[in-house]
Amino acid sequence: MVLTREPDTASAATPERGTWVAAAVGVGAGALTLGTAELLAAAWVRLVGSAGVSSPLLAVGGAFVDLTPPWLKDFAVETFGTADKLALGVGMAVVLILLCAAIGVLTLRRRPWGTTAFTLVGVVGAVAVFSRPATGVLDLVPTVVGVGLGAWLLGRLVDRLRAADSVEAAWAQEAASEGTGGSGEANPVTGATRRAVLVSAGGLTALGAVGILAGQALATVGRTVQRGAEALGIPVPTRTVSVPEGAGSDVGGHSAYVTPNEDYYRIDTALRVPRVDAANWSLRVTGLVDEEIEISYADLMEEEHVEALVTLTCVSNQVGGDLVGNAVWQGWPIRELLARAGVQPEADMVLSRSTDGWTAGTPIEALTDERDALLAVAMNGEPLPAEHGFPVRMVVPGLYGYVSATKWVTELKVTRFDADEGYWTPRGWAELGPIKTASRIDVPREGRGLAPDADGAVVFAGVAWAQHRGIDRVEVQVDGGQWEEASLMEEPSVDSWRLWTHRWVGEPGEHSLAVRATDGTGEVQTDISAPPAPDGASGWHRVGFQIG
Repeated sequence: MVLTREPDTASAATPERGTWVAAAVGVGAGALTLGTAELLAAAWVRLVGSAGVSSPLLAVGGAFVDLTPPWLKDFAVETFGTADKLALGVGMAVVLILLCAAIGVLTLRRRPWGTTAFTLVGVVGAVAVFSRPATGVLDLVPTVVGVGLGAWLLGRLVDRLRAADSVEAAWAQEAASEGTGGSGEANPVTGATRRAVLVSAGGLTALGAVGILAGQALATVGRTVQRGAEALGIPVPTRTVSVPEGAGSDVGGHSAYVTPNEDYYRIDTALRVPRVDAANWSLRVTGLVDEEIEISYADLMEEEHVEALVTLTCVSNQVGGDLVGNAVWQGWPIRELLARAGVQPEADMVLSRSTDGWTAGTPIEALTDERDALLAVAMNGEPLPAEHGFPVRMVVPGLYGYVSATKWVTELKVTRFDADEGYWTPRGWAELGPIKTASRIDVPREGRGLAPDADGAVVFAGVAWAQHRGIDRVEVQVDGGQWEEASLMEEPSVDSWRLWTHRWVGEPGEHSLAVRATDGTGEVQTDISAPPAPDGASGWHRVGFQIG
């Protein structure tokens, strides 16, 4: 027989077979919440024109990055490299799935507690949204709507599941008392109800996934971010650079002297690459200046541009790491813009700000001396790729990126170090960030073998850098023996890296190789090993290899 009655929503007892269905309901409600919020957030930015971040996924991810201590940042970059953002996204997805599944089970067992927990997670997302730069109260609307819809559906589906459980419990008790069945036998009607709830949960999960993907697509599709560059063109620079053939080498596996745009490393805090329309871009110079200035992209294109060979390095680069690259940058010298604004004598720092709110504190002298510190608009002869800062970014030789290389730059605030801080300084990183003399072995790679030529010789190859000081010497050491001077390729600029090679004759078998560089000031690269935090990694790069 089948009994029907109203669900006992206050009951704490739940048959075990409903637990997994409740977990699926929680995941479905969470997915629909995020899908709704992401889709509305993308549409909200387009309709309202908000400069803030209304996406809860980006907001929570950004808040996590903001709170990341240096040791965890080092671990993430060392472990995942330029895929650190993908790793963060996967990690967030796993945590959210487990959390929503647990909330679904809690809602089944203690409905008020479950719905409260779901709402609190939504509040965390809303707080994260509101904490992002340039975000207003209206930017909370997508998250609030998504949480409200998800909470309502969570309650409805769990009520159906609880009703089925109550009916089944009563049916089993009645069947046992009549001797027609044992306690705990499944009721076919309630089994069908559970299956229907499970299908609904799956549908919500699918809809949520579609909403997330559609929101991500809507946030980028249809925005011709390089419209201004295509309309105005890249100006012909008044000073160009040339790369002599002797700056590179033909050794297999050796780094190219100029790093192709598609291979250039990318490290920043932006979880979604900002899409900035050059036609609407502007840069303000504020703070301790005689006159505040604002220039447009068209204004910038009319200035006299120069080209410069500059190697950029991330402070998180490990010894021997690949978070370094060399390019031909084109732009307008920052010193000319600052001179036009009139820097006041007490200023010692420029706080640059990105369109996504990220900041860097750069020593004023690095932007006003004769080095090629640029407002760059082109990279290797092409307009800046979006992931490298289109339409305009800063390029400053001699400083790690975290204190100088602001992408998507929108403001230069002339200020003082005792009045303002860049993004990473209060998080434990050094205030000034000068690049350390460093060198790397490209050939051989760790654990790889080298085939000797007819004379029994092998060739080592690598790069060394000490931006704004240059490289005067590179030495290699095999098996802890004497240091031998390597051959240096040509050096067209002290602001870029220098390639080196060395021919060595040795016996077949296993060997070890170390490298060190001497910069243009005569300073020898230190062997004292130190992690990237707080001011860049140090130590000689060492690899093991085999001959034969």
